[in-house]
Amino acid sequence: MLELVDLSKKIERDVYDETFPDLEIRLGECQRAALGAGVPVICVFEGWDAAGKGTIINRLTQALDPRGFKVHPTNAPTEEERLRPWMWRFWRTLPAAGSFAIFDRSWYGRVLIGRMEGLVAKKEWEQAYKDIQEYERQLADGGAVIVKFWLHIDKKEQARRFKKIQKNEAIAWKVGKEERKQHKNYARWLETVEEMLERTSTAYAPWTIVEATQGRYVRVKVFETLIQAVTGELERRAARPKAKPKPMPRPKKSPTSRRTILDRLDLSLALKRESYGEQLDELQDRLFKLEHELYAARVPAVIAYEGSDAGGKGGNIRRLTRGLDPRGYEVVPIAAPTTEELAHHYLWRFWTKVPKAGHITIFDRTWYGRVLVERVEGFCTEDEWRRAFREINEFERQLADSGAAIVKFWLHIDQAEQLRRFKAREEIAYKQWKITDEDWRNRKKWDRYKVAVVDMLQKTSTTYAPWTILEANDKLYARIKALRTVADALEAALKKA
Repeated sequence: MLELVDLSKKIERDVYDETFPDLEIRLGECQRAALGAGVPVICVFEGWDAAGKGTIINRLTQALDPRGFKVHPTNAPTEEERLRPWMWRFWRTLPAAGSFAIFDRSWYGRVLIGRMEGLVAKKEWEQAYKDIQEYERQLADGGAVIVKFWLHIDKKEQARRFKKIQKNEAIAWKVGKEERKQHKNYARWLETVEEMLERTSTAYAPWTIVEATQGRYVRVKVFETLIQAVTGELERRAARPKAKPKPMPRPKKSPTSRRTILDRLDLSLALKRESYGEQLDELQDRLFKLEHELYAARVPAVIAYEGSDAGGKGGNIRRLTRGLDPRGYEVVPIAAPTTEELAHHYLWRFWTKVPKAGHITIFDRTWYGRVLVERVEGFCTEDEWRRAFREINEFERQLADSGAAIVKFWLHIDQAEQLRRFKAREEIAYKQWKITDEDWRNRKKWDRYKVAVVDMLQKTSTTYAPWTILEANDKLYARIKALRTVADALEAALKKA
């Protein structure tokens, strides 16, 4: 592929002087239009050492409003980044709606530098291809424009530029051991680059190969490509009718409907107070030891709580954390998204909270809000919540691939028990803050939520992130089952580490 690229392409000075100023103006207009339409734009620059990535990025930013972009130079991961799933640092730097993010090197380092320099094993860089494809598809499905440039020069041109750089004392440091090694192994690198381009150039995130022999040609091609990509997305948005979210209708009864997994639960399961106290002490001691073993083994853990309103999530989490060292865990309560969170992909706020190796993060409500409350209440479109089942499974698989233990709880109570707890909250002064008008409104939609919960359990319970349903009519029983489930999962993760 790359050997067929015509590197002799040039633009004459007079043509450039006539063309380029207009491109700068049009790019500024595109930036303002993207801001008005809430379109995030992601520009990725990859290429050969000395191909001119820094130069074109510098020229690109001169045409943009500095309040609307950020440049992200990608270097070797820091210690903090190495302790997280490898894609964590790229999720954190995603642009908000209407902003530009410009990456000087990117997530492709794992399948290029990491592979070629032996920094990651074959299994890891092979898996990285799947992670990258999922990442870019999720962003594109969420409305982002992804423009990827490979700046291409041949081996002879690279050698010429290295010599020129080395003659300049101010920048001679740019040609070091790794750069010379790439040049020596140009043919091997070329094969790897071509494989990367073949495997990751998609309709939603295509690669543009930039013949980078002449600076004028590079500037015009990059600007034209970026303008076309942003303009194309704006035109597509204007042409297609905007899908309007709709609340979930009341489910219809069907002659083929059967009792669901929730109907088959034995909610009479209960524990006596004496047995509960003994088991609680034993499990909290066990979890305290496991937490420190997790830290020593650098194994992260994600514990997710979802459940019926008044199902007992808060009390369950309190009993779990009482047995843990507070330096090793964090509880993340999830409420309605903030303005900043709404400006990003919906998984962004969860990726930014995943634990580092050896630590535990407990989510009080989770990313499942998209397929539960957002689906039922009509806060997202049908396409969005249907797509979320796949996206959530991909998110959790990447956590599991990083070595994380994942425990997911659904706390289930019946309607009679929920009503009893609602009334108790209204009657007991120190519990009144727990009951709101929204809780009563949600109760009226019990049947709708039940359908959504069953779908969620069936479509997102996987071998790497299974659901555990807690029969929660008896809070004591649910707490012990939860703590035992967490302890067993942590022990299993430690055996794999």
